[in-house]
Amino acid sequence: MAGKETKDRETQGSGAGGLGEALSGFVESQVGRLAEKASDKLTDVTGQLTDAADSGSLLKIGSRVLGGESPVKAFLSEKAKGVKDSVVGKVKEAFGGGKGKSGSSKSMNIIEVLDVGVPLRTAYDYWTQYDEFSSFTKGVRSVSMSDEMGSDWKVKVGPSSRSFKATVQEQIPDDRIVWSSEGAKGTTKGAVSFHELAPTLTRIVLVMEYYPSGFFEKTGNIWRAQGRRVRLDFKHFQRYVSLTEKEPEGWRGEIRDGEVVMSHEDAVEEEEAAQAEDSENDGEYETAEDGDAEDEGDGGEEDDWEDEAADEGDWEDEVADEDREK
Repeated sequence: MAGKETKDRETQGSGAGGLGEALSGFVESQVGRLAEKASDKLTDVTGQLTDAADSGSLLKIGSRVLGGESPVKAFLSEKAKGVKDSVVGKVKEAFGGGKGKSGSSKSMNIIEVLDVGVPLRTAYDYWTQYDEFSSFTKGVRSVSMSDEMGSDWKVKVGPSSRSFKATVQEQIPDDRIVWSSEGAKGTTKGAVSFHELAPTLTRIVLVMEYYPSGFFEKTGNIWRAQGRRVRLDFKHFQRYVSLTEKEPEGWRGEIRDGEVVMSHEDAVEEEEAAQAEDSENDGEYETAEDGDAEDEGDGGEEDDWEDEAADEGDWEDEVADEDREK
């Protein structure tokens, strides 16, 4: 009995010993794997640091570390910044702003035609009231006139605002206006013309070329955001002109080749003088017609008297002839 217990203890001891050896081997193998992975990661990090040093970003990482950041955080921040710069650069190249492009942006053509149920002069005068545009459009925030040819515009482009300096190159009353504008984020060239279809119906033709500048504007250009904004504001102008009861006080001056050849005051005086001359001519014409009518009336009475006298003379002659015959 004692021999059997001794044998069982030996067997259990040998089993525990085998289990210990297996566990020890497993731990050693896991430690080896972890060491290999750590070695590989260290090699990768070393290579990345070498690349960073070659690209000039190691100094930036060092300055971050000296500033109090941990080496790992500094390295990851510079790495993320490099990825961002690379992505932005590729996007800029796709939109024509990269070094591989010439740098010139493509223009966007905007052409709109609207008929307004007002006389030609009324439609033109409404259009020349630039400072009123912000009251009925959605894209124009403010307009201030700097002189007879220049104006400062602040417009809405998406969530932000843009400023433009517009200069009129040609302006002929009741006919057309040609202008150009310069801004930090784009330039435009435009012309608007007015055509009388009927005494109370005017056709307005708007033609624009838009040259976007900057990443946001070029992105918006692809989606035709500027064209949609111009189209909507053009319709707002149509609504405003058709429904408002306010009489427009338009600018009646004339600009040719970028110079004012007639001021608004001179144009108004000339129009008033022309109207006064037309009124005088109409009065003289009416007076002349009245005089002709009186002359015709006087001549008619004289002719009738002469006819009556002639008839009496003929009657007297006939009586004398009868007396002689008797």
